[in-house]
Parts: sequence; structure tokens; C-alpha cells
Amino acid sequence: MDETRFLIYNFLLQFFKKIEPVQKVKAGTVLFHEKDPAQNVYLLLSGSIALGRVHIRGKEFILKILNEQEVIIEYPLFNANPHYQFYAKALTDCELLTIKRVQFEDYVLTDAEAMNALVTWLSTSYLKAQMKCQDLIMNGKKGGLYSILIRLCNSYGVMTKEGILIDLPLTHQELANLTYGTREVIQRSLKDLRELNIISYENQKFTIKNLGYLKDAVDCQNCSFEICGIN
Repeated sequence: MDETRFLIYNFLLQFFKKIEPVQKVKAGTVLFHEKDPAQNVYLLLSGSIALGRVHIRGKEFILKILNEQEVIIEYPLFNANPHYQFYAKALTDCELLTIKRVQFEDYVLTDAEAMNALVTWLSTSYLKAQMKCQDLIMNGKKGGLYSILIRLCNSYGVMTKEGILIDLPLTHQELANLTYGTREVIQRSLKDLRELNIISYENQKFTIKNLGYLKDAVDCQNCSFEICGIN
């Protein structure tokens, strides 16, 4: 369990649920686009949200996938006129609390405990991003795929008799967007893993049958789930 995430999430939920209504959004809804003026912070109550950006040539990259009990803050904090760094799009039907950016910043600036929780959460997020960059740079495209599958297990894994079911529908293209590779390269690597009986794929969901194989291939450091997630 990501204690740092839940700490700031709970502070914000307890304060803002009294003044902000729960909003429901459909899968495919875009909360904001890259470079939009930053107006809101979001609390994800249920569902899954993808954060990413689109390259100038049209290639889409998914930087992370957030599930329930997440805080979405994707702009430079406390700047006068900030803009979102990435886009945010609902992968599934979601429930959210939408908090005005100014109200959020005023709250954490005047509540010492909330500010401490925010700083701790940001610190963990920074380390998580550094570890993800390390995996993608050091292990190449195939190792990057293995690393993402391990992270998906940590964030969405459900134990079954077949192995660890990643309980999140993902197309090959979405997985390619997560690994910054092409669909063709990802499909070849996934085919190799299926032939080795390391994974299976059914109804757009992966099952990892041999997690140890993936970990050995990328020299996994067995980081805590707090660090090694897709969020």
C-alpha cells in the first residue's frame, strides 16, 4: 500500500468532500489537455485515468496510469499562471472530486499537516519517476516492456490459479504507449513471452505466469510497491 499517496489523498478528501460534489465521467473523457491553463486538481475516487502527452509527430506516450484513491496534480505548483504538463484521459468510467487549483493551494499553504503530506508524496513521486526512467534506459525496449509488466502487477495484480492477472484492460497499442515503443516491437516481444509460457492474454487482460522470469531479465531490485508501480 502506498501510504504517502493515501495520506495526502485522505487530507484532501476529508476537507473538500464537504464542499465539492462527486462528478461522474465516461471512459474516453479528457479532463485536460497538455498546455491547457491549470485550473483544477482532481481526486480520483474510482476508475482509471491515463496521463501522457502526444509527440509533435503524433506518437502518443502514456506516462502513468492512475487508479482509485489518487491525486492528480500535473502542473508546477504555486506558479502564477501554470499550465498542465500532460493530458489526462479516463480509461474507464470514473468518479472524481474536482478542486479549484487556488483553493487547493490555499488549503495546503495554511495546513501544516497537509503540506507535510504533500511534500512526502511529491518526494516519493520523484523517486518513482527516476526508477522508471532507469528501467527504460538501462534495459532497452524489451526490458522496458518487462519492467512495465512488473509495475502493472504491483498496481493492478490479482492472484489467480493461472498466475497474476493484471486487472486492467490494455490493448497492445496502449502497452506500446506505456513503454515508448512501437506496437510491432511490443507484439513481437509479447509473442515470445507467450511462446515461453511466461504470460497469457485474453479479453485484453494479461496474466503473468512467471513473474520471476521478468524480474531476472531486468535485474529487479525488488523495490516496494510504493516505488514500483505504474502510477
